Amino acid sequence: MTLDTLIVQFQNKNEIAFEQLYNMYAKSIHGIIYSIVRDEEIAEELVTDVFMKAWSNAESYSKEKGRFFTWLLNIARNTAIDKLRSKSFKNKKQNLQADFFVDILESRSNLNRETDSIGLSGFVKHLAKKCRDLIELLYFKGFTQKEASESLDIPIGTIKTRNRNCIIELRNILDV
Repeated sequence: MTLDTLIVQFQNKNEIAFEQLYNMYAKSIHGIIYSIVRDEEIAEELVTDVFMKAWSNAESYSKEKGRFFTWLLNIARNTAIDKLRSKSFKNKKQNLQADFFVDILESRSNLNRETDSIGLSGFVKHLAKKCRDLIELLYFKGFTQKEASESLDIPIGTIKTRNRNCIIELRNILDV
């Protein structure tokens, strides 16, 4: 069965298609989420949330707008960032051990191995440095555009334009 057929069946609420897509993408989605929330239990919970959101909003996916995995990736990233910003997550993290913070500092310096479980960093390496830096902040580390703007000391309008252009460039690399 082709991926396109599987996605159409998923959009038609076929549970077998749901299960197959889950099996195909859950590990990669987990890696992305974990790289943002840095908590195994929460990451596992959010993977389920991501697939339930995708199931509930399956009709909003359009092949013409992008790949299915990219659509899932955006849902995962947004879900993880929403969790980070939630009051319950902040309260839970108030009394963390120092090891957690050391791990965060280390992960800010490079892409971690969970993020690369989808192999995306190999494609990102082919981009210009300005694109690599921006994509790492926005997509691998979960920065908002405002936070990336502050971190890179670039106006937010430039961040938005560069992000769009870099994603187009990355899509062109992936199509090759």
